[in-house]
Amino acid sequence: MVHRHAASHLHWDLRLEMEGVARSWAVPKEPPGERGVRRLAIMQPDHAVEYMEFEGIIPEGEYGAGKVEIWDKGRYALEDRGKGKLLVSFEGRRLRGRYLLLNTAGKQWLFFKTGE
Repeated sequence: MVHRHAASHLHWDLRLEMEGVARSWAVPKEPPGERGVRRLAIMQPDHAVEYMEFEGIIPEGEYGAGKVEIWDKGRYALEDRGKGKLLVSFEGRRLRGRYLLLNTAGKQWLFFKTGE
């Protein structure tokens, strides 16, 4: 699931259901659809899996206030999980193919497409 989140700054929330929770990364620019484009992804606290289907407005004064809409949705397969990396295959409407999330420092990750 990828949410387009128009909060104080527009960003995309990448969420992967893992181990009963939604692992989450905030991606400040639109997720890459082609190889060669790298995006910063900042790891966020886990969310409840039920939140993945949320679309609507988070009211002013609440954390994350703003409009949340589903930008992409589909299945994924975890191909490899190592220290500081996740290799996944997406079968979404927009994100399709193999992608890598690579931890660079602390909560900072790189998110990019590696293949079809």
